[in-house]
Amino acid sequence: MERNRFEGRIPPGLGNCRNLLSLNLSHNNLFGTIPKHVMSLSSLSIFLDLSYNFFIVALPFEVGNLIHLTKLDLSNNRLSGKIPTTLGTCISLEYLYLGGNSFEGVIPQSLKNLRGLEDIDLSHNKLSRNIPEFLSKLLALKHLNISYNDFEGEVPSEGIFANASAISIFENEKLCGGVQELHLSSCSSKHPKLHGKLLALRIIIPLTCITIFVLLLLYFFPTCSIVKNLREGVLATSSFEDWQLPISYAELLESTNRFSENNLIGSGSFGSVYKGVLPRNGVVVAVKVLNLQQEGALKSFVNECNALRDIRHRNLLKIISVCSSVDHEGNDFKSLIFKFMCNGSLEQWLHPESDEQHQRKNLSFLQRLNIAIDVAYVLKYLHHHSQTPIVHCDLKPSNILLDEDMVAHVGDFGLVKYIFEASKNLSNTQTLSCGLKGSIGYIPLGNFSTK
Repeated sequence: MERNRFEGRIPPGLGNCRNLLSLNLSHNNLFGTIPKHVMSLSSLSIFLDLSYNFFIVALPFEVGNLIHLTKLDLSNNRLSGKIPTTLGTCISLEYLYLGGNSFEGVIPQSLKNLRGLEDIDLSHNKLSRNIPEFLSKLLALKHLNISYNDFEGEVPSEGIFANASAISIFENEKLCGGVQELHLSSCSSKHPKLHGKLLALRIIIPLTCITIFVLLLLYFFPTCSIVKNLREGVLATSSFEDWQLPISYAELLESTNRFSENNLIGSGSFGSVYKGVLPRNGVVVAVKVLNLQQEGALKSFVNECNALRDIRHRNLLKIISVCSSVDHEGNDFKSLIFKFMCNGSLEQWLHPESDEQHQRKNLSFLQRLNIAIDVAYVLKYLHHHSQTPIVHCDLKPSNILLDEDMVAHVGDFGLVKYIFEASKNLSNTQTLSCGLKGSIGYIPLGNFSTK
């Protein structure tokens, strides 16, 4: 049933097909979670292909019931969480494709039991730590793709890793060593046992290390923007690792060619956005510079910082750092640095100007649907799953950015409003309204109740 236009969820009743040998629902518009009943079909022995859909959340632990399955393809969905250890009980697997998702954590050691694996694709995920040694001992393995992850440490040189043409490890910047054909930098000379002890220490006392690091920044780099805001409680984030070292005004000046008009990619009520290339690492960023002469700009900056410190979602525009300093003339300078979205805003695609490159492109119906779904995911998260429910108040096409895969990311949280829970001692329900702030045509006019 692949390559149709099926939509909605997989009916759990499919799990009653106890004699089913293979199932292919790939390249459709199915979404939601993968039913546990389907993952419990131990009769599946040829293949299970659910690739190129929109399945979300974690892969069910029941996948371990597929003990006779030869091929499992769940690539290019929106699965997240860790790869379940129960996958190691699928001892008949020869082909495992989990690429193009958001799996995180490590490759589970239980996969060493899959002696018959010939092809593994774990690319385009968020997997980290060292490459497991057992992968070099899988004698049947002919191809391994772990590109576009966050692996670190030394690449093995035995087994499949001895053949550079059989592995793909691109865009794992922390890897080193391996065979010469990989052209990786040499690893520092550390004894393996010592390295293992250091790794254990990093697992045992991560919070202590982070605390010491923040304290050092607070005392020795008082002019750094992110430290200043940490003191004020503006940028305290539950995911400190997402915030890089502070970026200075001088570095932003250099990266944007002195905020040249040629680098200007957009402007709004409270400032302008410039494209920049950070000189320290060559990362392409979008620099939002606040016009502090504009009434409300400073409040917008603080609002956006407050909002971004507590929220994290794959469809939110990812912030890299902030800069709160003075410019070369001694004036206050405040900016936010975001990940650059190479396909611009949804506004540019829906209403291109005569000189824009997007005029030659059209959004297909499926792309439009996917963008709408991406934005809906963000709104559901902000309204129901963030620590304090948030109303965006200015959700419009120009605030929806598209990455290289045309995945939508919502930005500009300068006008957000929080909905606080009513006290149990109060008889009246507390409400909060966005008022008339925002762009005409996109202002949420209703009151938001805590009921």
